[in-house]
Amino acid sequence: MDEQINKRYLANKIFETQFALEDLRQIVREALPTGMSDEQSARFSEIVSGLGGLVEEIGAKDGQTQPVSIVGDLMCRTREEEFINIQPIQAGGRLTPEARKAVIAYGDGYSTCDSCRKPFRLDKIEKPSIAGFHTDLAEFVGMDQARVVPGARRGFQAVASTLVEKGDDVVVSAFAHYTEFLAVEGAGGSIREAPVNEDNILTAESVAHKIDEVKKETGKLPSLIMIDHFDYLLCNEHDIYGIGKVAQEYGIPFLYNGAYTVGIMPVNGKKLGADFIVGSGHKSMASVAPSGVLATTEEWADKIFRTTQMVGDVTGRKFGIKEVEFLGCTLMGAPLLSMMASFPYVKERTKHWDEEVKKSNYFLNEFLRIEGNEVLSEFPRKHALTKVDTTNSFDKVAKTHKRRGYFFSDELKKRGIVGEFPGATRSWKLSTYGLSWDQIHYLSDAFLEIAEKYELNIN
Repeated sequence: MDEQINKRYLANKIFETQFALEDLRQIVREALPTGMSDEQSARFSEIVSGLGGLVEEIGAKDGQTQPVSIVGDLMCRTREEEFINIQPIQAGGRLTPEARKAVIAYGDGYSTCDSCRKPFRLDKIEKPSIAGFHTDLAEFVGMDQARVVPGARRGFQAVASTLVEKGDDVVVSAFAHYTEFLAVEGAGGSIREAPVNEDNILTAESVAHKIDEVKKETGKLPSLIMIDHFDYLLCNEHDIYGIGKVAQEYGIPFLYNGAYTVGIMPVNGKKLGADFIVGSGHKSMASVAPSGVLATTEEWADKIFRTTQMVGDVTGRKFGIKEVEFLGCTLMGAPLLSMMASFPYVKERTKHWDEEVKKSNYFLNEFLRIEGNEVLSEFPRKHALTKVDTTNSFDKVAKTHKRRGYFFSDELKKRGIVGEFPGATRSWKLSTYGLSWDQIHYLSDAFLEIAEKYELNIN
Protein backbone atom coordinates (compact mmCIF):
# COMPACT_ATOMS: atom_id res chain seq x y z
CA MET A 1 0.00 0.00 0.00
CA ASP A 2 1.29 3.46 -0.88
CA GLU A 3 1.93 5.94 1.91
CA GLN A 4 -1.18 7.57 3.33
CA ILE A 5 -2.15 11.05 2.21
CA ASN A 6 -4.50 13.65 3.61
CA LYS A 7 -6.75 14.34 0.63
CA ARG A 8 -8.49 17.31 2.22
CA TYR A 9 -5.16 18.90 3.07
CA LEU A 10 -3.81 18.32 -0.43
CA ALA A 11 -6.95 19.63 -2.13
CA ASN A 12 -6.88 22.85 -0.11
CA LYS A 13 -3.15 23.37 -0.60
CA ILE A 14 -3.42 22.79 -4.35
CA PHE A 15 -6.23 25.37 -4.52
CA GLU A 16 -4.13 27.83 -2.52
CA THR A 17 -1.31 27.35 -5.00
CA GLN A 18 -3.58 27.68 -8.02
CA PHE A 19 -5.06 30.86 -6.63
CA ALA A 20 -1.60 32.30 -6.02
CA LEU A 21 -0.81 31.60 -9.67
CA GLU A 22 -4.06 33.28 -10.68
CA ASP A 23 -3.02 36.34 -8.67
CA LEU A 24 0.23 36.38 -10.64
CA ARG A 25 -1.76 36.06 -13.84
CA GLN A 26 -3.88 39.04 -12.88
CA ILE A 27 -0.78 41.20 -12.37
CA VAL A 28 0.42 40.20 -15.83
CA ARG A 29 -2.99 41.13 -17.26
CA GLU A 30 -2.92 44.54 -15.62
CA ALA A 31 0.67 45.38 -16.55
CA LEU A 32 1.42 47.59 -19.53
CA PRO A 33 2.81 45.96 -22.69
CA THR A 34 6.08 47.75 -21.84
CA GLY A 35 6.38 46.12 -18.41
CA MET A 36 5.22 46.16 -14.79
CA SER A 37 5.11 49.14 -12.51
CA ASP A 38 7.28 49.10 -9.39
CA GLU A 39 4.24 48.26 -7.28
CA GLN A 40 3.23 45.41 -9.60
CA SER A 41 6.75 44.05 -9.70
CA ALA A 42 7.02 44.07 -5.91
CA ARG A 43 3.68 42.28 -5.54
CA PHE A 44 4.67 39.77 -8.22
CA SER A 45 7.91 38.94 -6.39
CA GLU A 46 6.09 38.62 -3.07
CA ILE A 47 3.67 36.05 -4.49
CA VAL A 48 6.45 34.11 -6.23
CA SER A 49 8.43 33.86 -3.00
CA GLY A 50 5.40 32.36 -1.27
CA LEU A 51 4.91 29.71 -3.94
CA GLY A 52 7.97 27.78 -2.81
CA GLY A 53 6.49 27.30 0.63
CA LEU A 54 3.16 26.17 -0.80
CA VAL A 55 4.87 23.60 -3.01
CA GLU A 56 6.79 22.26 0.00
CA GLU A 57 3.56 21.98 1.96
CA ILE A 58 1.96 20.03 -0.91
CA GLY A 59 4.95 17.70 -0.91
CA ALA A 60 4.38 16.93 2.77
CA LYS A 61 0.99 15.36 1.83
CA ASP A 62 -0.38 15.88 5.32
CA GLY A 63 -1.03 18.64 7.81
CA GLN A 64 -3.63 21.07 9.11
CA THR A 65 -5.45 23.42 6.78
CA GLN A 66 -8.65 25.40 6.63
CA PRO A 67 -11.17 25.34 3.76
CA VAL A 68 -10.11 27.76 1.05
CA SER A 69 -12.31 30.76 0.24
CA ILE A 70 -12.62 31.99 -3.34
CA VAL A 71 -14.27 35.19 -2.16
CA GLY A 72 -16.30 35.85 0.96
CA ASP A 73 -18.22 32.73 1.94
CA LEU A 74 -17.86 31.15 -1.51
CA MET A 75 -15.67 28.18 -0.65
CA CYS A 76 -13.75 25.79 -2.87
CA ARG A 77 -15.50 22.60 -3.93
CA THR A 78 -13.27 19.66 -3.00
CA ARG A 79 -15.83 16.86 -3.35
CA GLU A 80 -14.08 15.16 -6.27
CA GLU A 81 -10.63 15.47 -4.69
CA GLU A 82 -11.58 14.26 -1.23
CA PHE A 83 -14.10 11.52 -1.90
CA ILE A 84 -15.34 8.73 -4.11
CA ASN A 85 -18.44 10.42 -5.49
CA ILE A 86 -21.35 8.15 -6.46
CA GLN A 87 -23.84 11.00 -7.06
CA PRO A 88 -25.88 9.78 -10.05
CA ILE A 89 -25.96 12.93 -12.18
CA GLN A 90 -22.37 14.03 -11.55
CA ALA A 91 -20.35 11.00 -12.63
CA GLY A 92 -20.28 11.55 -16.40
CA GLY A 93 -19.74 15.28 -16.06
CA ARG A 94 -16.47 15.18 -14.11
CA LEU A 95 -14.02 17.35 -16.00
CA THR A 96 -10.86 15.91 -17.46
CA PRO A 97 -7.57 17.67 -16.57
CA GLU A 98 -7.61 19.09 -20.09
CA ALA A 99 -11.10 20.53 -19.56
CA ARG A 100 -10.05 22.12 -16.27
CA LYS A 101 -7.10 23.72 -18.05
CA ALA A 102 -9.44 24.98 -20.76
CA VAL A 103 -11.63 26.61 -18.10
CA ILE A 104 -8.59 28.43 -16.71
CA ALA A 105 -7.49 29.62 -20.14
CA TYR A 106 -10.91 30.38 -21.67
CA GLY A 107 -13.02 31.43 -18.69
CA ASP A 108 -13.53 34.98 -19.96
CA GLY A 109 -17.04 35.58 -21.29
CA TYR A 110 -16.43 35.96 -25.02
CA SER A 111 -13.07 34.17 -25.14
CA THR A 112 -14.18 32.07 -28.10
CA CYS A 113 -14.67 35.19 -30.20
CA ASP A 114 -11.03 36.32 -30.50
CA SER A 115 -10.84 35.22 -34.12
CA CYS A 116 -14.49 35.46 -35.10
CA ARG A 117 -14.76 36.75 -38.66
CA LYS A 118 -17.59 36.93 -41.14
CA PRO A 119 -20.07 35.24 -41.23
CA PHE A 120 -19.94 35.90 -37.44
CA ARG A 121 -21.31 32.61 -36.21
CA LEU A 122 -19.98 30.29 -33.52
CA ASP A 123 -19.85 27.13 -35.61
CA LYS A 124 -17.83 28.94 -38.29
CA ILE A 125 -14.92 29.97 -36.01
CA GLU A 126 -11.67 28.37 -37.13
CA LYS A 127 -9.34 29.38 -34.27
CA PRO A 128 -9.76 27.63 -31.94
CA SER A 129 -11.17 25.04 -34.33
CA ILE A 130 -14.80 25.25 -33.26
CA ALA A 131 -15.93 24.68 -36.85
CA GLY A 132 -13.98 21.43 -37.03
CA PHE A 133 -15.33 20.39 -33.64
CA HIS A 134 -18.90 20.69 -34.91
CA THR A 135 -18.04 18.40 -37.81
CA ASP A 136 -16.40 15.90 -35.44
CA LEU A 137 -19.43 15.97 -33.13
CA ALA A 138 -21.80 15.05 -35.94
CA GLU A 139 -19.56 12.15 -36.97
CA PHE A 140 -19.23 11.05 -33.33
CA VAL A 141 -22.99 10.48 -33.02
CA GLY A 142 -23.47 9.16 -36.56
CA MET A 143 -25.35 12.17 -37.93
CA ASP A 144 -24.77 14.80 -40.62
CA GLN A 145 -24.78 18.10 -38.76
CA ALA A 146 -24.45 19.10 -35.12
CA ARG A 147 -24.66 22.17 -32.92
CA VAL A 148 -23.64 22.79 -29.33
CA VAL A 149 -26.42 24.00 -27.05
CA PRO A 150 -26.76 25.12 -23.40
CA GLY A 151 -27.85 21.71 -22.13
CA ALA A 152 -29.91 18.83 -23.54
CA ARG A 153 -33.13 20.64 -22.66
CA ARG A 154 -32.31 23.36 -25.18
CA GLY A 155 -31.94 20.64 -27.80
CA PHE A 156 -35.45 19.37 -26.98
CA GLN A 157 -36.69 22.93 -27.13
CA ALA A 158 -35.15 23.61 -30.55
CA VAL A 159 -36.71 20.51 -32.09
CA ALA A 160 -40.11 20.98 -30.45
CA SER A 161 -40.37 24.65 -31.42
CA THR A 162 -39.58 23.71 -35.02
CA LEU A 163 -41.80 20.65 -35.47
CA VAL A 164 -44.61 21.00 -32.95
CA GLU A 165 -47.53 23.33 -33.67
CA LYS A 166 -50.29 24.36 -31.33
CA GLY A 167 -52.54 21.39 -30.60
CA ASP A 168 -50.07 18.77 -31.88
CA ASP A 169 -49.45 15.60 -29.91
CA VAL A 170 -45.98 14.33 -29.06
CA VAL A 171 -45.36 10.75 -27.94
CA VAL A 172 -42.92 10.31 -25.05
CA SER A 173 -42.14 7.56 -22.58
CA ALA A 174 -44.04 7.25 -19.32
CA PHE A 175 -40.55 7.72 -17.82
CA ALA A 176 -39.80 10.87 -19.84
CA HIS A 177 -37.78 13.66 -18.23
CA TYR A 178 -39.66 16.80 -17.20
CA THR A 179 -37.68 18.92 -19.67
CA GLU A 180 -39.29 17.01 -22.53
CA PHE A 181 -42.69 17.98 -21.15
CA LEU A 182 -41.66 21.63 -20.88
CA ALA A 183 -40.26 21.71 -24.42
CA VAL A 184 -43.53 20.40 -25.82
CA GLU A 185 -45.66 22.67 -23.65
CA GLY A 186 -43.60 25.68 -24.71
CA ALA A 187 -44.32 24.86 -28.35
CA GLY A 188 -48.06 24.61 -27.67
CA GLY A 189 -48.27 20.83 -28.01
CA SER A 190 -49.63 18.05 -25.81
CA ILE A 191 -47.78 15.12 -24.27
CA ARG A 192 -48.99 11.57 -24.87
CA GLU A 193 -47.20 8.99 -22.72
CA ALA A 194 -46.50 5.48 -23.96
CA PRO A 195 -46.63 3.19 -20.92
CA VAL A 196 -43.79 0.90 -19.89
CA ASN A 197 -44.38 -2.81 -19.37
CA GLU A 198 -44.30 -4.82 -16.15
CA ASP A 199 -40.49 -4.84 -16.30
CA ASN A 200 -40.42 -1.03 -16.55
CA ILE A 201 -39.26 -1.20 -20.16
CA LEU A 202 -40.74 0.83 -23.00
CA THR A 203 -41.34 -1.39 -26.04
CA ALA A 204 -41.83 -0.57 -29.69
CA GLU A 205 -45.31 -2.10 -29.45
CA SER A 206 -46.29 0.33 -26.71
CA VAL A 207 -45.19 3.30 -28.80
CA ALA A 208 -47.05 1.99 -31.87
CA HIS A 209 -50.19 1.49 -29.79
CA LYS A 210 -49.97 5.06 -28.48
CA ILE A 211 -49.56 6.41 -32.02
CA ASP A 212 -52.66 4.49 -33.15
CA GLU A 213 -54.55 5.79 -30.14
CA VAL A 214 -53.63 9.40 -30.98
CA LYS A 215 -54.57 8.91 -34.65
CA LYS A 216 -57.95 7.41 -33.68
CA GLU A 217 -58.74 10.22 -31.23
CA THR A 218 -57.49 13.22 -33.22
CA GLY A 219 -57.51 12.09 -36.83
CA LYS A 220 -53.83 12.85 -37.28
CA LEU A 221 -50.46 11.40 -36.34
CA PRO A 222 -48.26 12.81 -33.57
CA SER A 223 -45.81 15.40 -34.87
CA LEU A 224 -42.85 13.97 -32.94
CA ILE A 225 -41.67 10.92 -30.99
CA MET A 226 -39.21 11.77 -28.20
CA ILE A 227 -37.73 8.80 -26.31
CA ASP A 228 -34.92 8.34 -23.76
CA HIS A 229 -32.51 5.47 -24.47
CA PHE A 230 -31.93 5.08 -20.72
CA ASP A 231 -34.45 6.83 -18.48
CA TYR A 232 -33.56 8.96 -15.48
CA LEU A 233 -35.85 7.20 -13.00
CA LEU A 234 -34.49 3.63 -13.11
CA CYS A 235 -31.97 4.04 -15.93
CA ASN A 236 -33.38 1.02 -17.72
CA GLU A 237 -32.58 0.46 -21.38
CA HIS A 238 -35.61 0.83 -23.64
CA ASP A 239 -36.24 -0.70 -27.05
CA ILE A 240 -34.76 2.25 -28.86
CA TYR A 241 -33.96 0.39 -32.09
CA GLY A 242 -37.50 -1.00 -32.29
CA ILE A 243 -38.96 2.43 -31.57
CA GLY A 244 -36.80 3.90 -34.32
CA LYS A 245 -38.30 1.40 -36.79
CA VAL A 246 -41.82 2.26 -35.63
CA ALA A 247 -41.12 5.96 -36.18
CA GLN A 248 -39.93 5.25 -39.73
CA GLU A 249 -42.93 3.03 -40.49
CA TYR A 250 -45.35 5.77 -39.44
CA GLY A 251 -43.25 8.54 -40.98
CA ILE A 252 -42.98 10.46 -37.69
CA PRO A 253 -39.75 12.33 -36.77
CA PHE A 254 -37.88 10.61 -33.93
CA LEU A 255 -35.80 12.40 -31.29
CA TYR A 256 -33.35 10.17 -29.42
CA ASN A 257 -32.67 11.46 -25.90
CA GLY A 258 -29.07 10.48 -25.21
CA ALA A 259 -28.58 12.49 -22.01
CA TYR A 260 -27.26 9.32 -20.32
CA THR A 261 -25.55 7.81 -23.37
CA VAL A 262 -23.90 10.37 -25.68
CA GLY A 263 -20.37 10.72 -24.35
CA ILE A 264 -20.28 7.58 -22.23
CA MET A 265 -21.24 4.78 -24.63
CA PRO A 266 -21.25 4.36 -28.43
CA VAL A 267 -24.20 6.10 -30.15
CA ASN A 268 -24.94 6.09 -33.87
CA GLY A 269 -28.06 8.05 -34.75
CA LYS A 270 -28.60 6.71 -38.24
CA LYS A 271 -28.30 3.10 -37.08
CA LEU A 272 -30.86 3.91 -34.39
CA GLY A 273 -33.23 5.34 -36.97
CA ALA A 274 -33.15 8.72 -35.24
CA ASP A 275 -33.81 12.03 -36.94
CA PHE A 276 -32.40 13.97 -34.00
CA ILE A 277 -29.82 13.15 -31.35
CA VAL A 278 -29.69 15.16 -28.13
CA GLY A 279 -26.86 14.78 -25.62
CA SER A 280 -25.83 16.45 -22.36
CA GLY A 281 -22.34 17.87 -22.05
CA HIS A 282 -22.42 18.42 -18.31
CA LYS A 283 -24.07 15.07 -17.60
CA SER A 284 -22.18 12.75 -19.93
CA MET A 285 -19.42 14.56 -21.86
CA ALA A 286 -17.06 15.78 -19.11
CA SER A 287 -18.02 19.40 -19.78
CA VAL A 288 -18.84 22.53 -17.83
CA ALA A 289 -22.54 23.25 -17.33
CA PRO A 290 -24.66 24.22 -19.09
CA SER A 291 -23.66 22.35 -22.23
CA GLY A 292 -25.18 19.90 -24.65
CA VAL A 293 -25.36 18.67 -28.23
CA LEU A 294 -28.06 18.58 -30.90
CA ALA A 295 -27.39 16.63 -34.09
CA THR A 296 -29.57 15.81 -37.08
CA THR A 297 -29.60 14.46 -40.63
CA GLU A 298 -29.36 16.47 -43.83
CA GLU A 299 -33.09 15.93 -44.30
CA TRP A 300 -33.91 18.04 -41.24
CA ALA A 301 -30.91 20.35 -41.02
CA ASP A 302 -32.43 23.22 -43.01
CA LYS A 303 -35.49 23.24 -40.74
CA ILE A 304 -33.84 22.83 -37.35
CA PHE A 305 -30.90 25.08 -38.22
CA ARG A 306 -32.98 27.59 -40.16
CA THR A 307 -31.58 31.09 -40.45
CA THR A 308 -33.47 34.30 -39.84
CA GLN A 309 -35.36 35.91 -42.69
CA MET A 310 -36.61 38.93 -40.79
CA VAL A 311 -35.81 42.49 -41.95
CA GLY A 312 -36.03 45.65 -39.85
CA ASP A 313 -38.81 47.93 -41.11
CA VAL A 314 -36.88 51.16 -40.35
CA THR A 315 -33.24 50.24 -40.79
CA GLY A 316 -33.64 47.44 -43.29
CA ARG A 317 -31.22 45.39 -41.17
CA LYS A 318 -31.11 41.62 -41.65
CA PHE A 319 -29.05 38.92 -39.99
CA GLY A 320 -29.54 36.02 -42.39
CA ILE A 321 -26.68 33.84 -41.14
CA LYS A 322 -27.99 33.69 -37.57
CA GLU A 323 -29.89 30.52 -36.62
CA VAL A 324 -33.31 31.22 -35.15
CA GLU A 325 -33.63 28.30 -32.71
CA PHE A 326 -30.32 29.20 -31.07
CA LEU A 327 -30.77 32.99 -31.06
CA GLY A 328 -27.59 33.25 -33.11
CA CYS A 329 -24.64 31.87 -31.18
CA THR A 330 -25.12 29.51 -28.26
CA LEU A 331 -22.39 27.87 -26.22
CA MET A 332 -19.48 30.27 -25.71
CA GLY A 333 -16.44 30.42 -23.44
CA ALA A 334 -15.64 27.79 -20.82
CA PRO A 335 -18.58 25.39 -21.44
CA LEU A 336 -17.69 24.97 -25.12
CA LEU A 337 -13.92 24.86 -24.69
CA SER A 338 -14.20 22.34 -21.86
CA MET A 339 -16.27 20.11 -24.13
CA MET A 340 -13.68 20.45 -26.88
CA ALA A 341 -10.79 19.76 -24.49
CA SER A 342 -12.47 16.62 -23.09
CA PHE A 343 -13.56 15.34 -26.48
CA PRO A 344 -10.54 13.11 -27.30
CA TYR A 345 -10.89 11.42 -23.91
CA VAL A 346 -14.68 11.17 -24.24
CA LYS A 347 -14.40 9.50 -27.64
CA GLU A 348 -11.94 6.98 -26.22
CA ARG A 349 -13.96 6.17 -23.10
CA THR A 350 -17.05 5.26 -25.13
CA LYS A 351 -15.03 2.35 -26.52
CA HIS A 352 -14.76 0.90 -23.00
CA TRP A 353 -18.43 1.01 -22.05
CA ASP A 354 -18.57 -2.75 -21.48
CA GLU A 355 -15.94 -2.35 -18.74
CA GLU A 356 -18.05 0.30 -17.00
CA VAL A 357 -21.04 -2.03 -17.04
CA LYS A 358 -18.89 -4.84 -15.58
CA LYS A 359 -17.83 -2.55 -12.74
CA SER A 360 -21.46 -1.62 -12.06
CA ASN A 361 -22.51 -5.26 -11.87
CA TYR A 362 -19.53 -6.24 -9.71
CA PHE A 363 -20.43 -3.58 -7.14
CA LEU A 364 -24.12 -4.48 -7.19
CA ASN A 365 -23.43 -8.17 -6.72
CA GLU A 366 -21.46 -7.27 -3.59
CA PHE A 367 -24.19 -4.80 -2.54
CA LEU A 368 -26.80 -7.58 -2.85
CA ARG A 369 -24.85 -9.75 -0.42
CA ILE A 370 -26.32 -7.54 2.30
CA GLU A 371 -29.62 -9.15 3.24
CA GLY A 372 -32.56 -6.87 2.45
CA ASN A 373 -30.80 -4.85 -0.24
CA GLU A 374 -32.57 -4.70 -3.59
CA VAL A 375 -31.86 -3.40 -7.08
CA LEU A 376 -34.96 -1.68 -8.48
CA SER A 377 -33.48 -1.17 -11.95
CA GLU A 378 -33.28 -4.02 -14.46
CA PHE A 379 -30.60 -6.48 -13.37
CA PRO A 380 -27.98 -7.46 -14.39
CA ARG A 381 -27.32 -3.84 -15.20
CA LYS A 382 -26.75 -2.41 -18.65
CA HIS A 383 -25.69 0.96 -17.25
CA ALA A 384 -23.57 2.41 -14.44
CA LEU A 385 -26.52 4.34 -12.98
CA THR A 386 -28.81 2.29 -10.76
CA LYS A 387 -31.75 2.72 -8.41
CA VAL A 388 -31.50 0.62 -5.28
CA ASP A 389 -33.64 -0.03 -2.22
CA THR A 390 -32.28 -0.45 1.31
CA THR A 391 -35.61 -0.34 3.16
CA ASN A 392 -35.10 -3.84 4.57
CA SER A 393 -31.48 -3.30 5.54
CA PHE A 394 -30.04 0.14 6.34
CA ASP A 395 -33.49 1.66 6.92
CA LYS A 396 -34.07 -0.84 9.73
CA VAL A 397 -30.99 0.59 11.44
CA ALA A 398 -32.22 4.13 10.78
CA LYS A 399 -35.48 3.48 12.67
CA THR A 400 -33.62 3.21 16.00
CA HIS A 401 -30.48 5.27 15.30
CA LYS A 402 -30.30 8.75 16.88
CA ARG A 403 -29.19 10.16 13.52
CA ARG A 404 -32.05 8.38 11.72
CA GLY A 405 -31.23 7.92 8.03
CA TYR A 406 -28.27 10.26 8.25
CA PHE A 407 -26.30 7.57 10.06
CA PHE A 408 -25.75 5.93 6.67
CA SER A 409 -24.46 9.14 5.08
CA ASP A 410 -22.18 9.60 8.11
CA GLU A 411 -20.76 6.10 7.80
CA LEU A 412 -20.12 6.47 4.08
CA LYS A 413 -18.48 9.86 4.53
CA LYS A 414 -16.18 8.51 7.26
CA ARG A 415 -14.95 6.11 4.61
CA GLY A 416 -14.48 8.83 2.00
CA ILE A 417 -17.67 8.17 0.02
CA VAL A 418 -20.31 10.78 -0.88
CA GLY A 419 -23.15 11.12 -3.36
CA GLU A 420 -25.77 8.96 -1.69
CA PHE A 421 -28.77 11.22 -1.11
CA PRO A 422 -28.25 12.54 2.47
CA GLY A 423 -30.54 10.73 4.86
CA ALA A 424 -31.79 8.25 2.25
CA THR A 425 -32.11 4.68 3.46
CA ARG A 426 -35.05 3.52 1.37
CA SER A 427 -34.93 3.94 -2.41
CA TRP A 428 -32.14 6.03 -3.90
CA LYS A 429 -29.81 6.18 -6.91
CA LEU A 430 -26.07 5.91 -7.40
CA SER A 431 -23.57 5.73 -10.25
CA THR A 432 -20.26 3.91 -10.42
CA TYR A 433 -19.34 5.48 -13.77
CA GLY A 434 -15.70 6.44 -14.15
CA LEU A 435 -14.48 4.71 -11.00
CA SER A 436 -11.33 2.60 -11.21
CA TRP A 437 -11.39 -1.05 -10.22
CA ASP A 438 -9.55 -0.13 -7.00
CA GLN A 439 -12.29 2.35 -6.19
CA ILE A 440 -14.99 -0.18 -7.05
CA HIS A 441 -13.46 -2.72 -4.65
CA TYR A 442 -13.09 -0.08 -1.95
CA LEU A 443 -16.71 1.04 -2.43
CA SER A 444 -17.98 -2.54 -2.24
CA ASP A 445 -15.99 -3.25 0.91
CA ALA A 446 -17.27 -0.05 2.54
CA PHE A 447 -20.91 -1.09 2.17
CA LEU A 448 -20.16 -4.52 3.58
CA GLU A 449 -18.24 -2.99 6.50
CA ILE A 450 -21.16 -0.75 7.41
CA ALA A 451 -23.57 -3.68 7.24
CA GLU A 452 -21.29 -5.76 9.44
CA LYS A 453 -20.93 -2.92 11.96
CA TYR A 454 -24.71 -2.73 12.40
CA GLU A 455 -25.08 -6.52 12.45
CA LEU A 456 -26.97 -6.87 9.19
CA ASN A 457 -26.83 -10.33 7.64
CA ILE A 458 -24.30 -10.71 4.83
CA ASN A 459 -24.57 -13.64 2.43
